[in-house]
Amino acid sequence: MADVIFYEKPGCGGNARQKALLERAGHRLEVRDLLAEPWTPETLRPFFGDRPVADWFNRAAPAVKSGEVVPEAMDEAAALAALVERPLLIRRPLMRVGERRDCGFETDRVDAWIGLGIGLGDAVPTDGKMEGCLRPDMPPCPKP
Repeated sequence: MADVIFYEKPGCGGNARQKALLERAGHRLEVRDLLAEPWTPETLRPFFGDRPVADWFNRAAPAVKSGEVVPEAMDEAAALAALVERPLLIRRPLMRVGERRDCGFETDRVDAWIGLGIGLGDAVPTDGKMEGCLRPDMPPCPKP
């Protein structure tokens, strides 16, 4: 099993589900506050790998939902500057295992990377998605 450094927004229901799934699969978590971390472009960039810039952003962030921030209109430098200035915009969770880093929680991707176990039943939605709220009518996560 893996030792996972898990950067979350405290109080986020989606992150709580993700942590529970990782722990159920036997992983050990070191949970850190994504919003309190002293990010720099150099420390944040490795979490995004070869993903397109638009995929670095939390689509549920109020500034993204309102159109104030348009990830598709940003280049890498502008995106990193925005994410460092406003960590609520960062797609979460950020995870680190050894030297590898990743963002988001796509169950197939996480399973291929560190394993989530077989036969977890209802713990994994059938569409493989573990990001965001389960129901669109759920209230937003608590403010930091």
